[in-house]
Parts: sequence; structure tokens; C-alpha cells
Amino acid sequence: MNYTLNQLQIFLKIVQTQSVTKASEELHLTQPAVSIQLKNFQNQFDIPLTEVVGRKIFITDFGKEIAEAAENIINQVYAINHKTLAYKGQLTGRLKISVVSTGKYIMPYFLSDFMKQHSGIELVMDVTNKSKVVESIENNEVDFALVSILPTKLNIQKLDLLQNKLYLVGNTETKFKKRLYTKDIFKELPLIFRENGSGTRQAMESFIERNSITVLKKMELTSNEAVKQALLAGLGYSIMPLIGIKNELQNRELQIISVKELPIKTTWSLIWLNGKRHSPVCISFLNYLKKEKEKIVKNKFNWYEQY
Repeated sequence: MNYTLNQLQIFLKIVQTQSVTKASEELHLTQPAVSIQLKNFQNQFDIPLTEVVGRKIFITDFGKEIAEAAENIINQVYAINHKTLAYKGQLTGRLKISVVSTGKYIMPYFLSDFMKQHSGIELVMDVTNKSKVVESIENNEVDFALVSILPTKLNIQKLDLLQNKLYLVGNTETKFKKRLYTKDIFKELPLIFRENGSGTRQAMESFIERNSITVLKKMELTSNEAVKQALLAGLGYSIMPLIGIKNELQNRELQIISVKELPIKTTWSLIWLNGKRHSPVCISFLNYLKKEKEKIVKNKFNWYEQY
């Protein structure tokens, strides 16, 4: 046996995601690189670890046992690393955060300096839609979650980080007058929606219902980035968070269309289960945010206040 720690990590991720493609995405590797490492790992065993039926990969019973052993080995390696750093007096451990998809434009700025100060901390950040974020908090799978709309059925605590502003947005092929439009403009504009479960979709539908707006629903897409690309291509318009379109506004590829009752304003908040017993890493991170969040907003999001 001559397998490497890297091969164990790759195989474990394939088992967890049930997909070579998804594993490569989460590990930030190319799919061929993951496939090669999987093949090299499997070649060291006389018994198959996986089976491919059609285009879907299945883990054999033996493969599941190897995955369990791999997870134990990886956890022991983490423990060795953490103990070494702790012996040197450094803060160590994992920080697990679940972030709604648009939150990827925000959370890194609130993490950057903290992670630089504490090199012994391992960050695990999952970027997904609101439904899965709330589920991960409810199941106590993560330490914190970043949301723009608070879950109503969970007993949580929160720390507000930044205001969220959503505007009507389209590309710049059609020139709109610099005036405040009424809600009647929506009768003429095909709208692109996020998927069900998205916080942006929830805020958008709440706005439409509250103002009794008749809309032309054009399509539904499953990520903020996909909506943005559809707008750039001229496929329609959408109500989007300002935070995700900075470059496109500055490059004059997208434009904000001023409409009465817009922007929709919510708040980006870091949330956690009420009564959760935080690790030293989590306590340190919360203390850091309480102390530094205003400075981070001023230094990293000063452009945001122009709109």
C-alpha cells in the first residue's frame, strides 16, 4: 500500500458527494485530476471501491468501509496539526460556516484578517441556497450561517453585518430615463427569478405581492451568477442584490432602473442556534467581528453607499 493523504481526501470527498464532478468542484481541482487520483487509489486494492452504472458512480460496501477509515485518518492528521499549533500557543480548530449564494461576495471580507491572524484555524465554508443553509443550522452541522432573511422557525441569535439592497437591474442595451418609474414598468419587463428556497426569490416575491404587481415571468435560474449572466445576455430583468453586481455596474454592463418602493432593504446577518456551546475558535471569531465589523464595512464596502 502506497496511498497518499491527498488520495484519501479525494476519495472521501467522492464518497460524500457521490460524484467525481462535485468532488472536483468542492476540492477546487479539475475533474481529470480527481479521476486519475481515484484510479490510482483504487489500483492499490484487489476489491473494487466504486462501481459505475450508466454515468453514475456508486460506492461498494468495501469502499464505504475504506471511506470511514480514511475519515478517521484525516481527522487524526488534523488533530496532530492542531495539537502542534496549540502547543505553540496558537488558536486552532475548525470554523464551519454556511453561506447563502450571494453571501460569497460578503463573507470573505469578514474572514480575511481573522484567518491571517490565526493560521492554525481551518475554515470550512459551504456556499448554497437559503433552504440548505437553514437546514445546516437547524441540524447543528455548522457553527454559523450568513443569511439576508432570518429564518422564522428557528430559535437563533444573530450579529448584523451589512445592509442588503436589492434593485431592479438590466443590461445597458435599452436606455432608461433617469427618473423614478412606477410599478407599471413591470408590465413591460420579462423578469428572471431565482429558484424556490432562495432568499433573493423570497424578497422579490414579497415585494411583488406587497405592491400588487403584475409581472411577466421569463425564467427561473438557480444561482445569482446565472441570473447575472442572463441579464448580461439580454434575456430579461431581475431584482438583484447590489452586492453581487459591483464590477458590472462600474463597467457599465448592467444598469439600475429606479422604481418606487425600491430598493428592497434587508440585513446580512451571521446567525447561530440559541444556546449553542461555541468552541474557542467561534468565540474568538465573534469577538473579532463585534470589534472590527464597522471598520470592515467602511474599508471594504464604501462603494456600496453610493447607491
